[in-house]
Amino acid sequence: MRSSVEIYSLETNESRVVWQTERLFEAPNFTAGGQSLILNADGLLYRLPLDGGEPVEIDTGLARTCNNDHGVSPDGATIVISDKTEYGASTIYTLPIGGGTPRQVTANIPSYWHGWSPDGKRLAYCGIRNDVFDIYTIGVGGGEETRLTFGEGRNDGPDYSPDGEWIYFNSSRTGRMQIWRVRPDASAVERITDSEYGDWFPHPSPDGRNLLVISYEGDVFDHPRDLNVRLRLMDMDGSNARVLFPLFGGQGTINVPNWAPDAKSFACVRYAPV
Repeated sequence: MRSSVEIYSLETNESRVVWQTERLFEAPNFTAGGQSLILNADGLLYRLPLDGGEPVEIDTGLARTCNNDHGVSPDGATIVISDKTEYGASTIYTLPIGGGTPRQVTANIPSYWHGWSPDGKRLAYCGIRNDVFDIYTIGVGGGEETRLTFGEGRNDGPDYSPDGEWIYFNSSRTGRMQIWRVRPDASAVERITDSEYGDWFPHPSPDGRNLLVISYEGDVFDHPRDLNVRLRLMDMDGSNARVLFPLFGGQGTINVPNWAPDAKSFACVRYAPV
């Protein structure tokens, strides 16, 4: 077994295995109704039914080198993907939830999608411009991008709070990677974690009660795969942080929004050594 796709319940504090495979699958998103997950593998997207069965490939048209930065719109009608087939660097596109022809959103690249505003109008992403990693937003139809961070360390993994008031992200601006949040108009920025870990990929729960992050050992700067990590849960202001469980994982475990619509559970991928 290489990849174990699992769902963790906050009600039972237990994880159940949904599907296992010898292939490398990454970054589960719930569909809007909560009946299936969307994951990537080998540059393609797949829909995994939660009532049993094998993953089914989603038609992504020309996009055949999708990475693990993808997600579902708040109304459940659209998928956003990050793919490098057309330009050789990650570019953000949208396509219908059932699959179809990708429509390009970002002109500036590389751009790696991570969050969708609750009103469905804007996308948040990590953009690399002149080797600087910063947080940007853009209208879902494209246009001019808005820069929210300005080269203070590496900034990545933006995800909106359910009320749209904050964009949470991870930043190395103080040395070790920690969790921060910024207003969508960049008018304020706050540090959320001050931990011994390297914290990545903050995901606010849909009910606005919890923040989920993946935490590496403190001396790990990036977010590699195949390491001993832990998933941590905390209040939205970073207080009451606690380890839910350790696992062997990292890159691909929870790169993108992974909460169930009812906020009672979340999906993740656990890996086995190769």
